[in-house]
Amino acid sequence: MADQLLVLNKDSDTMSVLDADTGETETVVETDFNPHEITVTPDGEKTYVTCSLGGSLLVFDTDSWELFERIEHEEFDFPHGLAIREEAGELWLASTYSSRVYVIDVETDEILEHFPTHQDKSHMVAITPDEERAFVANIGSENVTAIDCETRRILGDPMVGEEPEGIEVHPEAGLLVANQEDGLLSVLDPDSLETTGRALLGENPIRVVSSPDGRHVLVPNREGNDVSLIDTQHVRDGERRPWEIARIPVGIWPGGTVFAPDGERAFVANNKTNDVSVIDCESWSEVERYDTEVHPDGIAYLNR
Repeated sequence: MADQLLVLNKDSDTMSVLDADTGETETVVETDFNPHEITVTPDGEKTYVTCSLGGSLLVFDTDSWELFERIEHEEFDFPHGLAIREEAGELWLASTYSSRVYVIDVETDEILEHFPTHQDKSHMVAITPDEERAFVANIGSENVTAIDCETRRILGDPMVGEEPEGIEVHPEAGLLVANQEDGLLSVLDPDSLETTGRALLGENPIRVVSSPDGRHVLVPNREGNDVSLIDTQHVRDGERRPWEIARIPVGIWPGGTVFAPDGERAFVANNKTNDVSVIDCESWSEVERYDTEVHPDGIAYLNR
C-alpha cells in the first residue's frame, strides 16, 4: 500500500485520505463538526482528530478508517493542538477556550488528567525531543507555557510575540514560536526559557514544522499565501541562528504542513483553494497540487 496523506476538511466535516504519490483520493471519512488538528501514533495504527467546534477528539483505525472512540469532556472548549509523548504512551491536547491541557493514554484512550495553563487561548502544544517538557502556545497571552511532563508542574510562561500559535521544539535551534500578529519567529532556550533570537516571517504565520534532518523549517504564512523557508544553521553577524532564506508561493491561506519521512517533499494544506501544495525540497518550489474537499487544514503523513 502506498503512503497516504490525511487531510482534515474543516467545512466538509471530513478527512480526505490521499495517495501521497499521486494525490488521488482513496477514501473520505466523516468526522464531527469542524475537524482541525491531526496526529498519527508512532506505530501507525491510530489517528487522532480534534473536532474543535464539535467538542470531541476522534480516534480512527488506520486500516479500516472505522471510528475507534469518541473522547469528550465537559471542559473541551475548542479542543485543538495535539502532540504525542511516545515513550510514556501519552497524547497531549490543548483546549483553546478553556485553556486546559489534557493528557490521554494512547493505549486505552482514557483521559489520565487535565489541568489549566492559567493563560488565554491555549492553542497548540509541542514536546521536547527528550519528552521531559511540553510547551503550549497561548494566543491571547502573548506567551508560551512550559510544563514538566512527569510532574505536570508549570515551570514558567515566557513572553514571545503577538498571538503566538505555531510551535515546535527543534533539537538544536531551540523552541521556535510563530507569532501571527507581528509576523515574527521567536527563538527560546527550552531549558532556561530565555529568548535567544528572532527572525522575520511572512504575513500571519501559523505553524512551525521541521524537516526530518532538522536543517530546515517551514512556516506557512496564512495571509501571505506563501511558506517561509527557515535555515536552522544560517550564519548571520558571525552567529548561527534560524533565519528565513526564502518564501515559497503556494495556494490561498496555507495552514497544516507536513514533510514526507525521507525529506524529499513537503505538503501544505491551502484553506481557501481546497487543495494541497506539494513542495520539492531540493528546489524548494511548489511542483503540484492535490485536490481535497472544503477548507483543508490539519494534515498528517501516514507511512505505509
